[in-house]
Amino acid sequence: MENLDKVIVTAFGALAIVLTYWFFLMKRGREVAVSDSVDITVNGGYSPEVISIPQGKTTKINFFRTDPTDCLSEVVLGDFKIRKELPLNQKVTVEVTPQRRGEFPYSCGMGMYHGKIVVR
Repeated sequence: MENLDKVIVTAFGALAIVLTYWFFLMKRGREVAVSDSVDITVNGGYSPEVISIPQGKTTKINFFRTDPTDCLSEVVLGDFKIRKELPLNQKVTVEVTPQRRGEFPYSCGMGMYHGKIVVR
């Protein structure tokens, strides 16, 4: 009986590790293709989380924050050298014109919530 307890605890521990790995590292957001502009809702993260935009074309990204969490009060697009305050219940537009293809992450000011811009 004592060995059964150890087996159960070990199995649950291994399952917890796998689920944690999947949730934080393997979870993929659905990619949304954008042509001219996109609205991103900021509420417990970014929705949509992954957007695809064309190379060399100016795209407007409209952030609308409904979450009062302080961490989400700012968005940082480091590769584009953009840092913007996101006032609660107000639309903030960021324009980007990517000159090269690739994946460009963005995050909240504390780096806890993340999104990604894919340039094609």
